[in-house]
Amino acid sequence: MTAEGDRTGLPDQLTTGGGRVAAFFDLDKTVIAKSSTYVFSKPFYAQGLLNRRAVLESSYAHFLFLLSGADHDQMERMRAHLTSMCAGWDVEQVKSIVAETLHEMVDPLIYAEAADLIADHKIRGHDVVIVSASGEEIVGPIAEALGASHTAATRMVVVDGRYTGEVEFYCYGEGKVAAIEKLAASEGYDLSRCYAYSDSVTDLPMLGAVGHPTAVNPDRTLRREALAKGWPALTFSNPVSLWSRLQTPSSTTLAATAVVGLSAVVAGALSYRLLRRRR
Repeated sequence: MTAEGDRTGLPDQLTTGGGRVAAFFDLDKTVIAKSSTYVFSKPFYAQGLLNRRAVLESSYAHFLFLLSGADHDQMERMRAHLTSMCAGWDVEQVKSIVAETLHEMVDPLIYAEAADLIADHKIRGHDVVIVSASGEEIVGPIAEALGASHTAATRMVVVDGRYTGEVEFYCYGEGKVAAIEKLAASEGYDLSRCYAYSDSVTDLPMLGAVGHPTAVNPDRTLRREALAKGWPALTFSNPVSLWSRLQTPSSTTLAATAVVGLSAVVAGALSYRLLRRRR
């Protein structure tokens, strides 16, 4: 992969003018091989948050999601289903379940190609931002595990420590654009120099908001749009445990260690921190 700063051997964040650069990644089917919300349905069921019918409905929705992606109407139906389902849930219980099961549930599902691409952006001095329609209590720990600088995710209304079933901010469609524009303003990103990656046509607004959009595992409609617009398309097909990659780190991960001074990815169910600075 060619980097703008390769000619100098320095990260392109440091060698070119303009604002800072970020790489915005959708999560489901772009970085991980399944729906991040669906992944936790089993532990949510085990802890009494979901009943059997809700698990079956989630499994069916996930099947359709994997089969054909999701259009606007399907995303709206999924939002209504999920918000009504989690009404009354204790927020701290949700966070605790995610913390206890993150390594088991998510680690084996991360695309090796996505992990390498994230490492490449970090080598180049870019911030990495995970942008997802899933809830922030799920997205945040996954993003932290991936070494992301920031996250943008859906926020639910919470009263007395419990979800009301109402949405404060839906990080979907134009909502994703609003989130990255807010981050750009606060972090000094030049969106014309930034990157975005997604699998879904529903993320066309986010892809169109940056100078370097890329379709990843695109659904049929996004593939057609990407072809028409001349956007590159990538296929990620190798979900692999990041822990196993520690045993045989890729050349990209080793390069990240050498160039940026980061240690190898450190996995752990309790810490989530996979990248640490080495003095």
